Amino acid sequence: MDYYKTLGVDRKADPAAIKKAYRKLALKYHPDKTKGDKASEEKFKEISEAYAVLSDKEKRQQYDTYGAEGFQQRYSQEDIFRNVDLGDIFKEFGINFGGRGGGPTQFRSGGGSPFDSFFQQAGGGAGGGGGFHSFQQGAAPRPKGQDITLELPITLTEVLNGGEKTISLGRGRDAEKVSVKVPAGIDSGKKLRVSGKGSPSPTGGPSGDLYLLIKVLPHAVFIREGDNLIVDRKIPFTSATLGCKIDVPTLGGKSLNVNVAAGTQPNAKLRLKGRGLPVGPKGPRGDLFVRINLEVPKELSKAQKILLKDLQESGL
Repeated sequence: MDYYKTLGVDRKADPAAIKKAYRKLALKYHPDKTKGDKASEEKFKEISEAYAVLSDKEKRQQYDTYGAEGFQQRYSQEDIFRNVDLGDIFKEFGINFGGRGGGPTQFRSGGGSPFDSFFQQAGGGAGGGGGFHSFQQGAAPRPKGQDITLELPITLTEVLNGGEKTISLGRGRDAEKVSVKVPAGIDSGKKLRVSGKGSPSPTGGPSGDLYLLIKVLPHAVFIREGDNLIVDRKIPFTSATLGCKIDVPTLGGKSLNVNVAAGTQPNAKLRLKGRGLPVGPKGPRGDLFVRINLEVPKELSKAQKILLKDLQESGL
């Protein structure tokens, strides 16, 4: 779902514009005005989810960085609606969305979408007020099973390109194959969520979720520093002094011919822009730094020793 299109706002819309757009759509589609219209109920769910994400600075940043698919892997419906307060908006409709006491309302959900019980009771119930009260007063959902966390090793090449990984849950013939999409640019310590693949609920509720903890494996050639990569290249003292050209590998497999300026010092870094890792699935790439190391020969020929002594005596 494209949350910006759902609310009909620009991607650069400020919080006030987002709130205004949601207020207008919520007034049009909320079930107290469209009782029995399933299409309107579904539309109300979608605009409320979009508002819950775009009105929250952190969630909006995650959505903008990872896109709809990457965001959904990181946030469950419960996460999306946690701490969302719509009380001030719905008070404008003459609806006491806060229940008793009239205080600010925040969605509460024991698993799944907070709309599940709402649309079963929307538009009715003793005491009036429509179905909005069922966010708090509906039947308590059965608790879901426990979440499971497993480590998922990936390579630097998979960080560069993204891709799909398949893991086995269980052993033998009963093992279940689960596929998960790994977004480009992901780093160690991040988690991918696979809904409903955790432990089953002991009381018949929904299963828990599976969280895959990313571990980026070391590479034989490249060192990762954030979104940048470092590759070490050794050159002779004469090449560093006089300048030269060297071949530099890239993570994508292509080799580049790079100029080393005369007088390059040990541990100097040459920057190759845009040859690093992507900043998120849709972001630009970091840089590749070539770290220059001087290669000191362990053995010299007689002629080489004479030449070096001459250089030493000349003050070089």
